Amino acid sequence: MPLSEHEQRLLEQIERALVDDDPKFASTVRTGDARLKARRKVQLGALLVVVGLAVLVLGAVVPQVVLGVLGFLVMFGGAVLGLLNYKHAAGAVEAGGAPGRPAAGRGRAPKARRQPLKNRLEERFRRRYDQ
Repeated sequence: MPLSEHEQRLLEQIERALVDDDPKFASTVRTGDARLKARRKVQLGALLVVVGLAVLVLGAVVPQVVLGVLGFLVMFGGAVLGLLNYKHAAGAVEAGGAPGRPAAGRGRAPKARRQPLKNRLEERFRRRYDQ
Protein backbone atom coordinates (compact mmCIF):
# COMPACT_ATOMS: atom_id res chain seq x y z
CA MET A 1 0.00 0.00 0.00
CA PRO A 2 1.65 3.28 -1.10
CA LEU A 3 2.06 6.19 1.29
CA SER A 4 0.12 9.38 0.79
CA GLU A 5 1.99 12.60 -0.09
CA HIS A 6 1.69 13.85 3.48
CA GLU A 7 3.08 10.60 4.88
CA GLN A 8 5.96 10.64 2.37
CA ARG A 9 6.87 14.21 3.38
CA LEU A 10 6.78 13.26 7.05
CA LEU A 11 8.97 10.24 6.39
CA GLU A 12 11.49 12.38 4.49
CA GLN A 13 11.57 14.91 7.34
CA ILE A 14 12.17 12.12 9.84
CA GLU A 15 14.97 10.71 7.68
CA ARG A 16 16.64 14.12 7.33
CA ALA A 17 16.39 14.71 11.07
CA LEU A 18 17.92 11.30 11.73
CA VAL A 19 20.83 11.98 9.37
CA ASP A 20 21.40 15.40 10.96
CA ASP A 21 21.13 14.04 14.50
CA ASP A 22 23.17 10.83 14.20
CA PRO A 23 24.88 10.35 10.83
CA LYS A 24 26.76 7.21 11.92
CA PHE A 25 23.54 5.41 12.90
CA ALA A 26 21.83 6.61 9.71
CA SER A 27 24.63 5.20 7.54
CA THR A 28 24.48 1.91 9.44
CA VAL A 29 20.73 1.62 8.89
CA ARG A 30 21.03 2.66 5.26
CA THR A 31 23.56 -0.07 4.39
CA GLY A 32 20.87 -2.75 4.17
CA ASP A 33 19.72 -5.81 6.03
CA ALA A 34 22.51 -7.10 8.27
CA ARG A 35 20.86 -10.53 8.49
CA LEU A 36 21.17 -10.92 4.71
CA LYS A 37 24.90 -10.20 4.93
CA ALA A 38 25.26 -12.69 7.77
CA ARG A 39 23.39 -15.34 5.76
CA ARG A 40 25.76 -14.79 2.85
CA LYS A 41 28.71 -15.22 5.20
CA VAL A 42 27.22 -18.48 6.49
CA GLN A 43 26.75 -19.69 2.91
CA LEU A 44 30.32 -18.68 2.05
CA GLY A 45 31.51 -20.56 5.13
CA ALA A 46 29.67 -23.70 4.03
CA LEU A 47 31.16 -23.39 0.55
CA LEU A 48 34.65 -22.99 2.04
CA VAL A 49 34.12 -26.11 4.15
CA VAL A 50 33.19 -28.12 1.04
CA VAL A 51 36.11 -26.72 -0.99
CA GLY A 52 38.50 -27.30 1.91
CA LEU A 53 37.32 -30.88 2.27
CA ALA A 54 37.88 -31.46 -1.46
CA VAL A 55 41.40 -30.01 -1.23
CA LEU A 56 42.07 -32.11 1.88
CA VAL A 57 41.00 -35.30 0.09
CA LEU A 58 43.06 -34.29 -2.95
CA GLY A 59 46.05 -33.81 -0.67
CA ALA A 60 45.52 -37.33 0.69
CA VAL A 61 45.17 -38.90 -2.78
CA VAL A 62 48.16 -37.06 -4.21
CA PRO A 63 50.81 -37.43 -1.52
CA GLN A 64 51.16 -33.71 -0.81
CA VAL A 65 51.22 -32.75 2.85
CA VAL A 66 51.08 -29.04 2.03
CA LEU A 67 47.91 -29.53 0.01
CA GLY A 68 46.28 -31.45 2.88
CA VAL A 69 47.22 -28.76 5.41
CA LEU A 70 45.95 -26.05 3.08
CA GLY A 71 42.66 -27.92 2.67
CA PHE A 72 42.30 -28.27 6.43
CA LEU A 73 42.97 -24.56 6.97
CA VAL A 74 40.39 -23.57 4.33
CA MET A 75 37.88 -25.97 5.85
CA PHE A 76 38.55 -24.68 9.36
CA GLY A 77 38.29 -21.05 8.24
CA GLY A 78 34.95 -21.74 6.55
CA ALA A 79 33.61 -23.45 9.65
CA VAL A 80 34.68 -20.53 11.85
CA LEU A 81 33.15 -18.00 9.44
CA GLY A 82 29.86 -19.91 9.37
CA LEU A 83 29.66 -20.44 13.12
CA LEU A 84 30.45 -16.83 13.99
CA ASN A 85 27.65 -15.55 11.76
CA TYR A 86 25.04 -18.28 12.31
CA LYS A 87 23.27 -16.69 15.28
CA HIS A 88 23.02 -13.31 13.57
CA ALA A 89 21.84 -14.92 10.31
CA ALA A 90 19.08 -16.73 12.17
CA GLY A 91 17.76 -13.36 13.35
CA ALA A 92 18.08 -13.84 17.11
CA VAL A 93 17.49 -10.50 18.84
CA GLU A 94 18.02 -9.59 22.48
CA ALA A 95 14.82 -9.06 24.45
CA GLY A 96 15.76 -5.55 25.56
CA GLY A 97 18.39 -4.76 22.93
CA ALA A 98 18.40 -3.06 19.58
CA PRO A 99 17.32 -5.06 16.55
CA GLY A 100 20.12 -6.46 14.44
CA ARG A 101 22.31 -7.47 17.34
CA PRO A 102 22.87 -11.11 18.17
CA ALA A 103 21.42 -12.42 21.40
CA ALA A 104 21.57 -15.43 23.65
CA GLY A 105 17.86 -16.25 23.41
CA ARG A 106 14.76 -15.15 21.65
CA GLY A 107 11.80 -13.92 23.67
CA ARG A 108 13.40 -14.60 27.04
CA ALA A 109 13.93 -12.05 29.74
CA PRO A 110 17.51 -10.83 30.04
CA LYS A 111 19.56 -12.64 32.67
CA ALA A 112 20.31 -10.86 35.88
CA ARG A 113 23.96 -10.01 36.27
CA ARG A 114 25.70 -12.75 38.19
CA GLN A 115 28.23 -12.20 40.92
CA PRO A 116 31.82 -13.27 40.30
CA LEU A 117 32.66 -16.86 41.18
CA LYS A 118 34.82 -15.81 44.11
CA ASN A 119 31.97 -13.88 45.75
CA ARG A 120 29.52 -16.74 45.24
CA LEU A 121 31.92 -19.26 46.78
CA GLU A 122 32.61 -16.99 49.75
CA GLU A 123 28.88 -16.49 50.32
CA ARG A 124 28.24 -20.22 50.16
CA PHE A 125 31.07 -20.85 52.63
CA ARG A 126 29.65 -18.24 55.05
CA ARG A 127 26.20 -19.80 54.90
CA ARG A 128 27.59 -23.25 55.66
CA TYR A 129 29.80 -21.93 58.44
CA ASP A 130 26.90 -20.07 60.10
CA GLN A 131 24.70 -23.17 60.23
